[in-house]
Amino acid sequence: MKQLLILVLACAPIAGLAQYKSQVWSPDNGDGTYTNPVINADYSDPDVCVGASGEDYYMTASSFQCVPGLPILHSKDLINWEIINYALGNLYEGDCKLLEHFSTPQHGAGVWAPSIRYHDGWYYIYWGDPDFGVYMVKTQDPAGKWEKPVCVIKGQGYIDTTPLWDDDGRCYLVNGWANSRSKFASVLTVREMSADGMKPIGEPVIVFDGNGTENRTCEGPKFYKREGWYWIMCPAGGVPSGFQLAMRSKSPYGPYEHKIVLAQGKTNINGPHQGGWVHTKYGEDWFLHFQDKEAYGRVVHLNPVDWSTGWPIMGKKGEPVTTYKKPKSASDEIVNPVESDEFNAPTLGKQWAWHANYDEKFGTATAFGTYRIYTYKMADVRGQKDDVPNLWQVPNLLLQKTPADEFTVTTKLRMTSKAEGQMGGLIMMGLDYQALLLKRVGKAFQLIMTTCKQADKGKAPEETLIATLKPTAEDKVDYKPGIHEDIYLRLQVSLPNADKLKNNKEGFDGKPQVRFAYSLDGKKFTDCGETYQMRQGKWIGAKFGFVSVETDPKCDRGWIDVDWIRVTK
Repeated sequence: MKQLLILVLACAPIAGLAQYKSQVWSPDNGDGTYTNPVINADYSDPDVCVGASGEDYYMTASSFQCVPGLPILHSKDLINWEIINYALGNLYEGDCKLLEHFSTPQHGAGVWAPSIRYHDGWYYIYWGDPDFGVYMVKTQDPAGKWEKPVCVIKGQGYIDTTPLWDDDGRCYLVNGWANSRSKFASVLTVREMSADGMKPIGEPVIVFDGNGTENRTCEGPKFYKREGWYWIMCPAGGVPSGFQLAMRSKSPYGPYEHKIVLAQGKTNINGPHQGGWVHTKYGEDWFLHFQDKEAYGRVVHLNPVDWSTGWPIMGKKGEPVTTYKKPKSASDEIVNPVESDEFNAPTLGKQWAWHANYDEKFGTATAFGTYRIYTYKMADVRGQKDDVPNLWQVPNLLLQKTPADEFTVTTKLRMTSKAEGQMGGLIMMGLDYQALLLKRVGKAFQLIMTTCKQADKGKAPEETLIATLKPTAEDKVDYKPGIHEDIYLRLQVSLPNADKLKNNKEGFDGKPQVRFAYSLDGKKFTDCGETYQMRQGKWIGAKFGFVSVETDPKCDRGWIDVDWIRVTK
């Protein structure tokens, strides 16, 4: 029946497929209002532009070392978003040295704070890779093929880059600086680029300095021009507890006067800043930005913008809104980023990303309505010495973002093992992680709970035996036989006392808890081990998904075939 469904879906016109509505978070209230966040998932450092039609909005966000990179999201009303594409494949295609560099997880490196712009028939994305320079990709169709990335400025320390094409065709670029690489920060610089935006033709000029002031950590600048004024909008004051600045000048090189235009104030929305401003064809102005929610990452909010004073005062008199009227739009469609996956397509769903550059030996789709993930050789992890492997540097983790404060993930999979010690299962990954794994021991499988605190520091995980299971099936052939286990795995994320929790000016103070469970029939689930406190990764929120690894460097690989994964309340 599943293979018949695959055939039907393959033959169905795309336009006939139903739009995805999340069971766990949908911001559209259905009554002409919305509730923030408009995306309750980790789209850090979001930026947005209006498309050629004036009816379409496109958003991208930081993807760091995760692949594919530079997610492209589309909306008709700035509220209902779907993932339609990625602008990057592996990091960085066309450069063999960098392809190899990103073949293992480079946590917190890679693609930082991109900007997306529409100019003269082309969509551009610029970003700073703090280790290698300023990059750009472009396309004429955001849902189609993007050209290969081009390094327009080589060097270290460049981050948070945004171009501005002026009325006379000249191009300027603003950027921030990463203290971890340049050993200075809290300044913004502007330089002139060639008219095509492909190379610098002017020297950088410091146009704003936040050092020694409340505007410390000014970064993430976005560059605009409105009614003869050059505008730079940027966050300052730190990620969890900072605010949004707007600054203006009659020259791209300043000097700029500035004003705080969005801050937490008396609300429970901490650190509202870093994002993009759009002016719609309906004459409205909106600001899309993030809020840092620690383990969940940086979720996306939308606030109205009032220009009546000559400054872009955001939210309600400079404080972020929780519920507000929707932007004017010709669309009434409700759609959310996809979370669940039946793995019936010949390509991987757009909610998924690997932890490093993709290698086809990581895994592929199948013709059988499953996705196969092969066991990764832990001996290939650089510096790995522990008998019990730490998964921090494993590149073939197939993961997606958490979609809400509370949710349940259930998956059905089959583990196929060819050798002792091969293991696979479900994981919640971060600086600390926990996973529920099937591990081959002899002719049986052990169900293991593995918990690792300070994984990023190289700490070894602790394993707890949950159950010993007889194989569901065994190969009867003499040639490299395997044993198989069919199982249902589940994780639940809960936020204790969620109704009572409040945010504070130090950041989001919720502490989400994760509980794992398993079932052999998909009906009766047994809880496993102790609850685990979810923790963010390096510059990203925690992610859940699949792991498949082994410790023997010489044996044939095993694998997990994932039948489906479903995200529910």
